[in-house]
Amino acid sequence: MPTPLDSDTISHGIQLAVAPVFLLTAVSGMIGTVAQRLARIIDRARTLEERMLANAGDLDVIATLKELAELRTRGLLANTSIGLLILCAFLVGVTIISLFLGEALDIQVMRVSINCFLASVGSFLLALVCFMAETLIATRLLNFGKAKR
Repeated sequence: MPTPLDSDTISHGIQLAVAPVFLLTAVSGMIGTVAQRLARIIDRARTLEERMLANAGDLDVIATLKELAELRTRGLLANTSIGLLILCAFLVGVTIISLFLGEALDIQVMRVSINCFLASVGSFLLALVCFMAETLIATRLLNFGKAKR
């Protein structure tokens, strides 16, 4: 199998492979955002647990346990979102490698590239759905606190 390594082929391969990189920027921003929300969820759960242990008689234990359960659900959604975003980034990386090698080494990997890219976009969309669900639960919890006053 001949491997064309002229500069035009290499530069075209790089141009092809760079296009999916822009998705990595969105993924990294989302990972940062979701990780920050996850950290706040964990902090709130720790605060509630400490308060519950210290002042067991003074707190409404049922309301605290309900909020902890919702925080657990939010944490699971945030973790799922982060996992899907990491999968998305991995699939984008595979897409970039396959596009570059396919162009530079003149091998047929277009089907692999297309499937990986579509899977990465699907993973990104599922991560957004998880993020939206977590946000809705957080907002509902916030609204519940306002209605209770």
